[in-house]
Amino acid sequence: MSRVRSAALSGVLALSLLGLAACGSASSDDEAGGAPLSSVTITGDQGKEPKVTFDGRLDGSQEETDVLVEGDGETVADGDTVQANWWVGNGFTEKEAQSTYTKGGATQSVEISDDILPFLKKATVGHKVGDRVVMLLSAEDAYGESGNPTIGIGNKDSVLAIVDIMGRKDTVPPLDGPKGEEKKPAAWAPTLIEKDGVITGLDFTDAHEPTGKLIATTLVKGDGAKVKSGQTLTVNYLGQVYDAKAPFDESYSKEPAEFPIGVGQVITGWDERLVGRTVGSRVVLEIPPADGYGEAGNESAGIKGTDTLFFVVDILAAS
Repeated sequence: MSRVRSAALSGVLALSLLGLAACGSASSDDEAGGAPLSSVTITGDQGKEPKVTFDGRLDGSQEETDVLVEGDGETVADGDTVQANWWVGNGFTEKEAQSTYTKGGATQSVEISDDILPFLKKATVGHKVGDRVVMLLSAEDAYGESGNPTIGIGNKDSVLAIVDIMGRKDTVPPLDGPKGEEKKPAAWAPTLIEKDGVITGLDFTDAHEPTGKLIATTLVKGDGAKVKSGQTLTVNYLGQVYDAKAPFDESYSKEPAEFPIGVGQVITGWDERLVGRTVGSRVVLEIPPADGYGEAGNESAGIKGTDTLFFVVDILAAS
């Protein structure tokens, strides 16, 4: 599994860093007007980069908002910190101006306040985790009176913004490790290798050969809340190919990882077997290729398309 961490996009959130002192190119006053939000076609799953098709330049003089995909998570309030991604298009040139989506699915961590970009606050406060919010507005309403010339938004341009709200972070700090009722693992599971209390690998000596099925066993049943689809998980994990002598990735010697769960941002085996678990749990997953990286594998991690993956995962927080 590629590690997915939340990270604020440098220079994007703070208005003072957007070059607002410069005006940039502006569409002329006699070119005002244009099409409404309904003229735009937006396709793709929430949480993944949208495909946008324009049908003429857009009119941002009358702000429009639509929730293209409705989530069922918690409602975002001013002061919250959310995990989100966004796509911004210039409604006059009909071109992409900015996208925070990446192949790894990393999200941006945004603290909702008056210091963030105006369109981000408009698109998050009052909306729910899991929402895909679409806005058509003026450059001034989206960024401030000078627009955002850094990304090619002039002060007279219209702005199309698509914001996916992927998670909301609670103020409760993550656990230091698993916390709950210890359970006897299934007989098929590999044994954890530990050094000074830190997991360093998996021993497959007594483990069964892979069955081709997606299965999981609980080592610790956490006493926290159940994990819901659309939440952001904080976990420690170690992944190892069946019968390999060393892991291909782990976080125990570094920092816990954060990622949205249940929305296609991580491998299928994680989405299907971590949603519904409780915070504080430690689980071992056996993931066949179809629920991992598929026939292509993951060359950078040394994973072939025929490899079965085993993970130990500690669920430290869900928000």
